Amino acid sequence: AAAPRAVPAMPRSRCPLPALPILRWLPRYSRAWLPLDLLAGLAVGLTTVPQALAYAELAGLPLQYGLYSSFMGCFVYCFLGTAKDVTLGPTAIMSLLVSSYAFHEPVYAVLLAFLSGCIQLAMGLLHLGFLLDFISCPVIKGFTSAASITISFNQVKNMLGLQGIPRQFFLQVYETLRRIGESRAGDAVLGLTCLAALTGLRAMKSRLPRASSAEPLAVRISYLIVWVCATARNALVVLFAGLVAYSCQLLGCQPFRLTGSIPQGLPALRPPRFSLALPNGTVPFRSMVEDMGVGLAVVPLMGLLESVAIAKAFGT
Repeated sequence: AAAPRAVPAMPRSRCPLPALPILRWLPRYSRAWLPLDLLAGLAVGLTTVPQALAYAELAGLPLQYGLYSSFMGCFVYCFLGTAKDVTLGPTAIMSLLVSSYAFHEPVYAVLLAFLSGCIQLAMGLLHLGFLLDFISCPVIKGFTSAASITISFNQVKNMLGLQGIPRQFFLQVYETLRRIGESRAGDAVLGLTCLAALTGLRAMKSRLPRASSAEPLAVRISYLIVWVCATARNALVVLFAGLVAYSCQLLGCQPFRLTGSIPQGLPALRPPRFSLALPNGTVPFRSMVEDMGVGLAVVPLMGLLESVAIAKAFGT
């Protein structure tokens, strides 16, 4: 991502600030920031695709919903966002919560997202942000640590190419260890190779000495190539893995378990459905809210806490 930069101070004016935040920062945008922003956007964009698919699988939803949620928030926040250090889109913890309170049903997930947004908007209008101060750090750290362990182990079965593993954590651990002999060699080798490449490139960037202007041109070019590769490591690994799988597909031998076809296009723009039609009847809005229960409180609060934590981590 781009290095921290200072925003030039604007002269004081008696004119009111524009209503849209984009009209405040866009006139102050410097062209010198564009190359690094393009590199960051390319790396993040290529990384978002497999990441969104993984988050959808973690939430127990069709894979296309991960793609929908990965870019819509970014487009909206581009115009309405006020903090450059906040990330918008699905996260591992939120995907895990959606899996618990949406029951792997897209209609529930969409309604949960809509109601959570309404609750967060109401909290902002009523200045209820102080409620977050009553959630202790040990509770947050304990929940985050448990979620990290659950999410990390959830990817082990995918890396080994195992199918039919239960979603419950303890059953997942038991079944993964019991069936580890059924691992697909191709998936395991590719997964471990990508993991090693990401770790190596990250370590390379942290230990890469900066080339001074007094160095020969060849040294500076070499430094730039290594720096770009290490910075865009996620995108490079995604491209590498995709090319390997595509090459195997062309050769007629596919040692990897692929995602499969995903519906093309975007869903119709419409309000969320406030009822769910089932073969044996219809679930009304009130019953759906009762089914989600405490999720209507947990999901909005955790979303706010995540945003605050991410902003503090990148903004300080």
